[in-house]
Amino acid sequence: MTKIFSLTGKTALVTGAGGLLGKAHCKALADAGATVVAADLAIESAEHSIDFDKERHLALALDVTSPVSVAEALKQVTDRFGRVDILVNNAAVNDMVEDPKASAELSKFENYPLELWNRSLQVNLTGVFLCSQAFGSWMAANGGGSIINIASTYGITAPDQSLYTNEAGEQTFHKPPAYSVTKGGVLMFTRYLAAYWGNQKVRVNALSPGGVLNGQSDFFVAQYAKRTPLGRMAHRDDYMGAIVFLASDSSAYMTGANLVVDGGWTIW
Repeated sequence: MTKIFSLTGKTALVTGAGGLLGKAHCKALADAGATVVAADLAIESAEHSIDFDKERHLALALDVTSPVSVAEALKQVTDRFGRVDILVNNAAVNDMVEDPKASAELSKFENYPLELWNRSLQVNLTGVFLCSQAFGSWMAANGGGSIINIASTYGITAPDQSLYTNEAGEQTFHKPPAYSVTKGGVLMFTRYLAAYWGNQKVRVNALSPGGVLNGQSDFFVAQYAKRTPLGRMAHRDDYMGAIVFLASDSSAYMTGANLVVDGGWTIW
């Protein structure tokens, strides 16, 4: 069993590596034996995501919305390591969730800015497309690999806007439409690629996390926990096992699937 979960000899690239879950994804893959390429828009964020052997791993700047940047990242990875076996499409815009400047009015669907809608489409969908096209094509031409697209429970179910009220029942924020729409698109894109590359040994699966603790108010955390069968929000390391499972041979007969790890949120 230990062998089929091992990633020894594999090279994995994680986009959005400096983010809340990106750091945990990098650590999980490294702990399982993989050489990790931590990629983020700012090289400083990528570097901060790797607090382990920098002789073995690599941090690089990557703009997932730029074909030139993605192509250069592929060249850097293959020039240095000679291979890429795992791609974790983690980079995403989740606008205004932790932004103190967000207002109830701006986040309402009626007022939601086109600029924010387009930015989410560009990062959350086009970024996944470009990275999959570049790194997945390399995998397909070189014996296969595993692509893991990070989706969300909000790609499966509509947001419960009542969660974003305060103790007085006032709506202080609305979960915007772009996040749900793009994460739903990620799930369909996962199925498309799984069918397209199945005969070339490129497995493509999605991971849909639930809400993660990240400095939210006590009231929000309590409200979220009430809606969750396991009675709590996730810790960021709750997804480490799922990432290793999808990346490794332990999921060798799995493609086009959506692994939901949400404390039971979507069963109701």
